[in-house]
Amino acid sequence: MRLHVVNHPLVSHKLTVLRDARTDSPTFRRLTDELVTLLAYEATREVRVESVDITTPVCPTTGVRLASPKPMVVPILRAGLGMLDGMMRLLPTAEVGFLGMVRNEETLEASTYAERLPEDLSGRQCYVLDPMLATGGTLAAAIRFLTHRGADDITAICLLAAPEGAENLEKGLEGLDVPVTVVTAALDEKLNDKGYIVPGLGDAGDRLYGVAH
Repeated sequence: MRLHVVNHPLVSHKLTVLRDARTDSPTFRRLTDELVTLLAYEATREVRVESVDITTPVCPTTGVRLASPKPMVVPILRAGLGMLDGMMRLLPTAEVGFLGMVRNEETLEASTYAERLPEDLSGRQCYVLDPMLATGGTLAAAIRFLTHRGADDITAICLLAAPEGAENLEKGLEGLDVPVTVVTAALDEKLNDKGYIVPGLGDAGDRLYGVAH
């Protein structure tokens, strides 16, 4: 597994505003959208392309286009939905699948409660959207789910990561013969005893959509 922390002043600036407890939900959603587009630019450096012949107003030339099969973007419900528009702005021709994962608070095991994905993902590059790499269990389960269906290259985009989450994710993917990259805006200090990333930004789902009562 490769962990790539994006070092860019615009990324740091937007992340700082996201962290601020005073930032309201509409601003939080907009900044998440913008930040994901910046992270996606880094995350798609290895996206597969193929040559294509075109003619400019001046002369014929050869360029590139996204190769087939097209990349699959997979937000993990619910908070991953807040990252989808920012990703699709950069990859508008990608296909989108959805994966709902829930963690048993007693066993800490993640299980799938909903999915809308092709049965066969053979030869597909997948981009998984999950705002917080905290304990790593949910993301590991999602990646294994996708590789079980044939995905052969996976990049996860996370707003924030905790060292414990990165370490647990790597352990959770042991023996998996598929390249996995995690692209994030920051590797934070630690997890607290409630499983929140410190200093973090709180519960990403609640800050995106408000608290459902």
